[in-house]
Amino acid sequence: MTFRQIERVIGSRLPPAARRHRTMWSNNPGNWVMTKAWLKAGYKTEKVDMKRQRLVFRKAVRSVPVPGPGGEASLAQRTGSFVDALGSLKDTVTILAGTDLSDPIDEEWNVAR
Repeated sequence: MTFRQIERVIGSRLPPAARRHRTMWSNNPGNWVMTKAWLKAGYKTEKVDMKRQRLVFRKAVRSVPVPGPGGEASLAQRTGSFVDALGSLKDTVTILAGTDLSDPIDEEWNVAR
């Protein structure tokens, strides 16, 4: 769908950030209200093309029940709910303001092996 088609479906304009930030189209349910709407409807976004302002909504595949080490199934498997792997990691890591994630992590970063 194009962003304009999405606006016709929802009956209003997308926020300006939707045209500037690819992260607005992630499948993280904590991202924004619209994300929760498409996830609840059973879809997830793929192939986000910010330049052409279009993306693909694909029917979400539910997790396959696979017992854990003790034979128990995960909460998502017991409830049959869709699990977004990246969204499930929300709030597990805090990145401090000013942190440059592209900085080398140790002195051996540039050492030829």
